[in-house]
Amino acid sequence: MKQEDQVRYVALGDSQTEGLNDGDDTSGFRGWADRLAEHMAEGADGAVYANLAVRGRKAAEVRAEQLPAALALKPTVASVAAGVNDILRPQFDARTVASEVGAMFAALRSADCTVITMTFPRLAHPVPGRTVIARRMTELNAEIRKVAEEFGVVVIDLERHDVASDPRLWSWDRLHLNETGHARLGAAAAYALGLPGATDAWNHPLAPLARPRRLSRVRADLTWAGMFLAPWLTRRVRRRSSGDSRTAKRPELTSVLG
Repeated sequence: MKQEDQVRYVALGDSQTEGLNDGDDTSGFRGWADRLAEHMAEGADGAVYANLAVRGRKAAEVRAEQLPAALALKPTVASVAAGVNDILRPQFDARTVASEVGAMFAALRSADCTVITMTFPRLAHPVPGRTVIARRMTELNAEIRKVAEEFGVVVIDLERHDVASDPRLWSWDRLHLNETGHARLGAAAAYALGLPGATDAWNHPLAPLARPRRLSRVRADLTWAGMFLAPWLTRRVRRRSSGDSRTAKRPELTSVLG
């Protein structure tokens, strides 16, 4: 990452970048991008940060809704993480999704901005359609690597790090990171960008995980199906999104340290 008198960090993406489930809608979400911004502020004079991410957004929506606003903020650093909502839709094409992501890379790099992105990790929990979802993730990850290399984008290659798929880093909905997961991802981004004081400790494995008893697994699966899967399917049938009527939590560049 280039050294600048003022770091201007703008985050683009969906729910993971918004910060679900590191916090809640009442207290506010923190998330890996907030944590990365805080790390930037520790080593930079006058770091400012905006987070344009909105849950439920597909890659084309991130490009259409967030990219113009991001460019207007003239960032020196930007993160782009999008595509998982595309993977979960019936009509999915990895190259089409990657072309949307690549267009964001191109625009931001043309604005002389350091850009960081990530691949999607292997699934940590059993979910319906696991085989199809896993295959789509692998396909999209390969395409993301290609466009990232083309435009000189920094990549956190989560697919190639086992710790990213440790279930203890993922929250009850099996889709979003928990507090520990967001902390690890923020640290991974800081390390990938070469920020002062950042180390590869984020990639250290957790203690061995005991295999849960069958009854515990069944209970967890039923809880997940009732709390997350059923509402998610209902939204799909109604053609609704979790991000309907929502706007960015931090649309303007403001001081990271308050």
